[in-house]
Amino acid sequence: MATTVYRGAALADGTGPELVRDVSVQVEDDRVRWIGPADDEPDPGPDAEVVDCSGAVVVPGLVDSHSHLTMPGGAHWVDRGFDPPVRLVAVAEDNARLLRSAGVRWARDVGSPTGTDPVDGRVRGLALGVRDRWAGHREYPYVRAAGTWISQRGSLPGGLAVEVTDGDALLAAALAQLDDGADLVKLYLDGPDADTSPFTVDEVRRVVAAAAERGARVAAHSSSLPGARAGAEAGVASLEHGFTLDADVAGLMAAHGVALVSTLSVLESWRTFSRTTTLPRFAGEESEAQIAERRERAHESVRLAARAGVLIASGTDFGGGSTRANQLAWEVECLVEAALEPWQALAAATRNGGQLLGEPEAGVLRVGGPADLVLVHGDPLSDPAALWRVWQVS
Repeated sequence: MATTVYRGAALADGTGPELVRDVSVQVEDDRVRWIGPADDEPDPGPDAEVVDCSGAVVVPGLVDSHSHLTMPGGAHWVDRGFDPPVRLVAVAEDNARLLRSAGVRWARDVGSPTGTDPVDGRVRGLALGVRDRWAGHREYPYVRAAGTWISQRGSLPGGLAVEVTDGDALLAAALAQLDDGADLVKLYLDGPDADTSPFTVDEVRRVVAAAAERGARVAAHSSSLPGARAGAEAGVASLEHGFTLDADVAGLMAAHGVALVSTLSVLESWRTFSRTTTLPRFAGEESEAQIAERRERAHESVRLAARAGVLIASGTDFGGGSTRANQLAWEVECLVEAALEPWQALAAATRNGGQLLGEPEAGVLRVGGPADLVLVHGDPLSDPAALWRVWQVS
């Protein structure tokens, strides 16, 4: 059995605002054997590898709760969704390296283009094949994946999502995604009419119930208020983005156990767009003043959710937005700027993500659990930018 001791680090695990200093973590065959004060450390044996972590902080492996593994991001992220499957699968390999370098050990993929997988030949959301091939390989993140997006016709560029026109078709499309092997269902609750939810509460509730019967959850894209309200009333697992919440919807989320997955860093990335970047109904059509207004509204949504006691998890939206796979630290910084204490923002990027996934080993460090830990320099409980300064990832 291989034993490694990470000795003398401080610990920040998102459970409170204070560092625990002078901690050691003993790892045996990629599981945590012991964690506690360095001066209480049990004898690891003569063959143990000892890593001097003095001056560093250990945090649990990060969880990106909103990602799109097969897409690269950038200003033309929508166009990239129509790239050939062989290219999209190769992009996922690049993203895996970026995720690991940033300390992200879990990724929740919430939509990938459908195509013929160049490796296994199956026609389905491409992230599902990526998930299966990465499973059991520690150099890759753990993945829980939706298939592709399910939207009302006219909500997304044609051919990117499964488009439906009524509640029966919505339910059938959701079940088809689960038949394909999806871990969760991704609904798109922004419709062609910004003032109306594309699906009714009852229609969404039917999908939630059917998914639950299969042991799955529903994630709902919602940057407009009507869709957010429908998703919250229907009891989806999470509202993704949630840029326009009001107090009533935040209260509904808290009452129904609906999480908010923040993606504020996407709005930050829009600030550097060229004004010649034109994507229908996306940032390319908006002025700097409009982007600033949208950003402030999104920050207020996070504040409302936090006050209501809503579980907040963080995501980059890389690939499905203009951000990139190694930028979860940016989202943590944005959460602190918007509303949260640094320790709460760290929790959003670790244990809260694991709770949303229903994975008790994700985003936490505990004896007997996987040795998914990240060593950073600086104190993320006072300076969230410390999460950019990754030294080692286990």
